[in-house]
Amino acid sequence: MSPTLKKYLDENQVPYEVTTHPEAYTSQEIAAMLHKTGKRLAKVVMVKAGDQWVMCVLPAHELIDIGRLEKVLESKPVRLATEEEFKSLFPDCDVGAMPPFGNLYNNIPIYLDERLAQYNQFYFEGGSHTETVTMSMADYRRLVSPKIALFGRFSRPKAA
Repeated sequence: MSPTLKKYLDENQVPYEVTTHPEAYTSQEIAAMLHKTGKRLAKVVMVKAGDQWVMCVLPAHELIDIGRLEKVLESKPVRLATEEEFKSLFPDCDVGAMPPFGNLYNNIPIYLDERLAQYNQFYFEGGSHTETVTMSMADYRRLVSPKIALFGRFSRPKAA
């Protein structure tokens, strides 16, 4: 688990649970290993809105709808960032396993998809590809104060 995240949660006396699992790089792999639904697994997607970093947190089985996100952010152009571009922003995290706490990393604005926000509990990568953190959504929202909006869309398998 990211030392930055652990310290923050402990200092704020937030209950959380860390689950260790075999190394996994996709949300689908994590959900399958933990025998949990991907609807409650948060996926962090970094985007650039003009020159600004934005952290988008959405259910693992959804994709970013760039058109919706541009309306939410009232910004064009919005584009997905590459891991190479943002990896230095999260120095104590494995690349691509950053927790949904942009406030701890350069105070990056956080947008939470409303479909994920509806759950009482959720889980997410805590800074490594071998650990997942579970905590209450109420505590997360209190600590992070994310902006809540609808910007995800369900992913559909590609036609053959």
